[in-house]
Amino acid sequence: MKKQILLLCILCWKLLSAQQDPQYNMYLFNQYIINPAYGGTREATSIVASLRNQWASFPGAPKTAYLSVHSPVKKYRIGYGISAMNDRIGARNTSAGYASISYILPLSSKLKLSFGLRAGVINYQFNLDKTIYKDPDDNSFVMLNNFQKTVLDMDGGMYLYTRSFYVGFSATHLNQARLINSSYTISGGGNATLLYNLKAHAFFIIGKSFFINDNFLLNVNFLQQALGNIHKGDLSINGLIKNRVWLGIFVRGGYSAGALIQVIATKQLKIGYSYDKTTKQSARLGTSHEIMIGWDIRSKNNTAVINPRFL
Repeated sequence: MKKQILLLCILCWKLLSAQQDPQYNMYLFNQYIINPAYGGTREATSIVASLRNQWASFPGAPKTAYLSVHSPVKKYRIGYGISAMNDRIGARNTSAGYASISYILPLSSKLKLSFGLRAGVINYQFNLDKTIYKDPDDNSFVMLNNFQKTVLDMDGGMYLYTRSFYVGFSATHLNQARLINSSYTISGGGNATLLYNLKAHAFFIIGKSFFINDNFLLNVNFLQQALGNIHKGDLSINGLIKNRVWLGIFVRGGYSAGALIQVIATKQLKIGYSYDKTTKQSARLGTSHEIMIGWDIRSKNNTAVINPRFL
């Protein structure tokens, strides 16, 4: 158990100094979670809630909750949306709320290009007062014992799509707000400065759906994430069976693999679940679970089922 907690602390610190955004598996069915330009590109008001429990066997491991609503205003070729997120990992608790707007430009009868901006506030809390230090006299991070700060946060993106193809680029934390700028005394003498900024995360996604027959549709999707010189790729293959059930498998960055399912229960309701397991040197981290519930609200004049090819 002590080894597990130590490993988790090391991983948490790496996450604090590297990737700051939560990890998701079900983003394929709600790309608004990574790209504000996706807002309004569906044929309905889309409401999605998700919960993720990462590395479930570890105490203090990441737990993420997400809620989003986005909708088109076809008359003005715009989309709008709101979202909220809470992410807990170790001694860090992050909460955020955003609003977005997008402009959808038709390039042809089938091809559209969307531009989106998202802005909101993000609150970071660090509660290190319960941390047990190897050196009881070490006060290097005493300023984080009960630290919290709220800052402005901005995202942007572009999204090009048809009914069976999509490609998008987005970036979070464009303003790279500063959360911490504090000086402290090093145990044993000397001074140092602790700086902690939000870092821009870039996302590139591309996917294509292939009509096999009336009972089966195949989707291939690739997502590339970048944070400075750190790059991570996700590759997934998904099949839609009888317009009712999505089944998929994916690999992520060479360190995890998993599977997902989404059931289109009614014209409005979708329910999804994903499971992934770390591999290779990260295998001891164990498994992660994610659930997602979606609800589509269509106008009275639009009673058709949303084309399932369009994710």
